[in-house]
Amino acid sequence: MLAQFIQLIRKEFLLEWRQKYALNSLLLYVSSAILIVYLSFNLETQTIEPITWNTIFWLILLFASFNAIAKGFMQEKAGRQYYYYMTLDPYLLILAKIAYNILLMLLISLVGLGGYTLFMGNPIQDMPFFTLNLFLGALSFASTLTMISAIASKANNNAVLMAILGFPVILPILLLLIKVSKNAMDGIDRSSSGEEIFALLAINAIVVSVSYLLFGFLWRS
Repeated sequence: MLAQFIQLIRKEFLLEWRQKYALNSLLLYVSSAILIVYLSFNLETQTIEPITWNTIFWLILLFASFNAIAKGFMQEKAGRQYYYYMTLDPYLLILAKIAYNILLMLLISLVGLGGYTLFMGNPIQDMPFFTLNLFLGALSFASTLTMISAIASKANNNAVLMAILGFPVILPILLLLIKVSKNAMDGIDRSSSGEEIFALLAINAIVVSVSYLLFGFLWRS
């Protein structure tokens, strides 16, 4: 099972490498959004408030995550899905999809943070804690939206369905991430964010567990 798990993740990377437009379009989206924000605030003549800097950054990552993860199941053709159904454990498949999307979101998040810092400045006082929160954000977005992508892929109007199902689930996570990262930006003691970190870890554990338990029933449908 471990060998299959590794091969499934490798397959995702190979598909992404062959279809370079997918990753390139995501990076272009993030870069364009950062440039638009920079031009809108005209940072050469004025400064941006830390709370505004923080909120816009997470909104950019939020919409990038929808674009990145939506294609996870939607790009799978019927023949390939039937092959998976006959040869793979569905629970192994959903875990591999989640793991790959976590790595993809980490890449996008780090590149986005680098570009955002370059254009918008860096008001973060506790960078290690902010980076930890960034990792939790990538984990949260990937684990939540992967299962929603699997559900939406069963419908004809899957892109709209994913947005409808995804935003109510992702909104509480986004608010927690913004609060923790704001504390990191202000240099507030890390213990003050303990409840939010625990809540994020609990949400991720619940989402991964539910995805693991329910994906088999969804796959057989």
